[in-house]
Amino acid sequence: MIIIKLQGGLGNQLFLYGLYKNLKHLKRDVKMDIESGFEGDKLRRPCLDSIGFEYAIATRDEVTDIRDSYMDIFSRIRRKIFGRRTFDYYEPEDGNFDPKVLEMTKAYLNGYFQSEKYFGDEESVKALKDELTKRREDILTSTDLITKIYHDIKNSESVSLHIRRGDYLTPGIIETYGGICTDEYYDKAIAMIRENFPEARLFIFSNDIEWCKEKFASDKNTTFVDTLGISKSSEENREIEKSNKSISEYRDLAELYLMSACKHHILANSSFSWWGAWLSDHEGMTIAPSKWLNNKNMTDIYTKDMLLI
Repeated sequence: MIIIKLQGGLGNQLFLYGLYKNLKHLKRDVKMDIESGFEGDKLRRPCLDSIGFEYAIATRDEVTDIRDSYMDIFSRIRRKIFGRRTFDYYEPEDGNFDPKVLEMTKAYLNGYFQSEKYFGDEESVKALKDELTKRREDILTSTDLITKIYHDIKNSESVSLHIRRGDYLTPGIIETYGGICTDEYYDKAIAMIRENFPEARLFIFSNDIEWCKEKFASDKNTTFVDTLGISKSSEENREIEKSNKSISEYRDLAELYLMSACKHHILANSSFSWWGAWLSDHEGMTIAPSKWLNNKNMTDIYTKDMLLI
């Protein structure tokens, strides 16, 4: 059996789901551990099932067994004498693709596995994209607000521009993610887009949209995607709750699909905008920062169609 530790936000969970689906395609017995990765993370929880994606869930006993983490006195003594008989696997320190992961038959997988290479061959990649987008049209026409933004995206030379602030500015995280997507990066990316597409219209996505409204106030051909409004209608809320989704998870999914509807993309160093571009059906420009993290040389996170600056 292979068990994947589910963790992180929506973007990271989708990477782990992509790996899960490919391992299933390779006929592995694979399950998700939906508890361990969230025990110390009060901001996140497993969300894939609530937004419609299915996977097998590992029991606590299965996780304990594959990690040899039994806490009874005899197991503790045995481990002290003979060592731990664990099948823990940790992704490479640089975060890049390790082909051995796809050859394993028994392992507990720790990491985020952020590379398209983990999704498998062309057939597996197509199946994954089809599954992840099969309900996109329903979501994008589900509320008046989302439908209006979607209409504007479809009927313009639309560019998704993602700015990640919030948690990226906090101590302990800024050292890893900060200082990469600078003003210079966004200015250069926007200039490249508009040089090729003079009618380009920016659709800005962010976890700090009010800051973005001040920052880009002078850019008239810009829309600030603020789906907080979908939580203002009690009728729409009831429909969302009927589908077993929280408002925040619904907004995340709606914004991801709105990103994917855009013709071009300017990424932050964030898995969320990575997926927004990857799920797109358009063959436009996708611009990404040439450095993804400050402390890792992550090269396999990039796809062949990305322009790095």
